[in-house]
Amino acid sequence: MKARDAWLCFADESGQLLRPPRARTWARRGRTPVLRVRTAGKARLSLAGPVCRKPGHRIRLIYRMMVHRGRTGEKKGFREADFAALLDAAHRQLGGNIVLVWDSHVHHVDAAMRALIDKRTWLTVFRLPSYAPELNPAEGVWAHLKRSLANLAPFTIDGLAAAVRTRLKRLQYRPDLLNGFIAQTGLITTPP
Repeated sequence: MKARDAWLCFADESGQLLRPPRARTWARRGRTPVLRVRTAGKARLSLAGPVCRKPGHRIRLIYRMMVHRGRTGEKKGFREADFAALLDAAHRQLGGNIVLVWDSHVHHVDAAMRALIDKRTWLTVFRLPSYAPELNPAEGVWAHLKRSLANLAPFTIDGLAAAVRTRLKRLQYRPDLLNGFIAQTGLITTPP
């Protein structure tokens, strides 16, 4: 990474439905809290993004969100062109070469994605083992996000998108937390 003068980026994707993750909560004795959830429809959010680190620079979180309203013919997740656009945006924002580490998701290893990667001379890709979420700091970002959404029941997908956007924006300005997600993997032991 030092020889390439590159950013080390760990990428992953996640999703969120209108039904919130469950968590424990406090209430007065004898008054069980009731959370009304509207789960009609097939609306959902798809999220993707890398956690990027380079010695001597502030750690970065770059993300993209897709809102799926459940309409006929609508894309249901990130595809190769969407990942390529995300990587191009990361390259512009970071201003340097990227060493990308991500899992072996179907859309990461197919021929279309390989062709898109080969066109980008500034990009080097490494794959994580088949199932190793503990090695990817981006998994920590999504887990932290979902914990912060626990028991939140927005009425619309737009309300959920606004809440997710706000929480991810806050997370972008928490380098200590992002460094913690990287340290938790045990892959990098030197401070940034």
